[in-house]
Amino acid sequence: MIRLTILLIFIVINGSYARQIGETEIISEEGIEVFQEQKFYLLKKNVIITSDNLKLSGDEVKIYFENDLYDIKKIEAFNNVIFESSSYGLSARGEKIFFELDEEIIIINGVKSILDTKDVIMKSNNEIVVNNTNGKFSLKGSNSSLKTETIYLKGEKIDGIFDTSTNIKDIIRLDVFDENISYLKTNNTEMFANRINYNKDTSIMELKDNVKISRDGEIVTGDYGTMNTLTQSYKVKSNNANKVKVIISNKNE
Repeated sequence: MIRLTILLIFIVINGSYARQIGETEIISEEGIEVFQEQKFYLLKKNVIITSDNLKLSGDEVKIYFENDLYDIKKIEAFNNVIFESSSYGLSARGEKIFFELDEEIIIINGVKSILDTKDVIMKSNNEIVVNNTNGKFSLKGSNSSLKTETIYLKGEKIDGIFDTSTNIKDIIRLDVFDENISYLKTNNTEMFANRINYNKDTSIMELKDNVKISRDGEIVTGDYGTMNTLTQSYKVKSNNANKVKVIISNKNE
C-alpha cells in the first residue's frame, strides 16, 4: 500500500516555498471537497499533484481513500490529464485517467489517448487499459496502435498479455481485430488481415480474412496465413472461392 504525506496548497504558492522529500503537493484553484461517507475528496480547476515519484495535472481530480485522506487507493482525473510516474515507469495523456494503486491498473480514455513506458507506446482514440499485476492490456477505438522495439501494430481492438516475470514488457499473447484491416510490422515483414493472433508458446502469428504478407518485394494474398516468428517462414492459404495470389517485384531493372 502506498501512503502519501499530503501538503495541500490552494491558488497561490509562496515563491519561497519548496516541496520537501516525502511530501505530496496538491494545487487546486477551487480548493478541496471531502466526502467522508463515500471516502473520496474532490479537487477542481487547474489541479496539479506532485510527489517524489508522481506528477498529475487535470481540470478535476477525485482521490479515493481507505481510512483517511493520506491512505490513497484510487485516482480519477478529468479533462486534459497528464500523468507521469517514475516508480511505475510510465507517462500517460488523455481526457480521463483512472489509476488504481494497489492493483496497478491504469485506464485512459479519450481522443489521442497515449500510454508510454520504456518498452511500449500505446495510442487510441477511445480507451487504453493496462493491468500491471497480471500483464493484461486492451486498446479499443479507431487508430489504436502499439509499438515496441520489435513490432508495430494497428487495429480497432487490440488485446494481449505482457510477461510479468521480468521488467521487460515482452508480449506473450496478442489478439488484434479491425473490421477494415489490421496491420502488423515486424523486422522486414508487413502483415495485413482482419484478425491477427499471436502466441509466444508456439511462436506462431496467425492471420485470418483478407490476408496480405509483404516482404522484400514479395506480396502474397489469401484468406488465411501463419508466420513462425522464430524462423520467419510463412504460409498462406485460400478457401474454395479464392486463390492465393503472389506478386514479386523485379528490383533488377
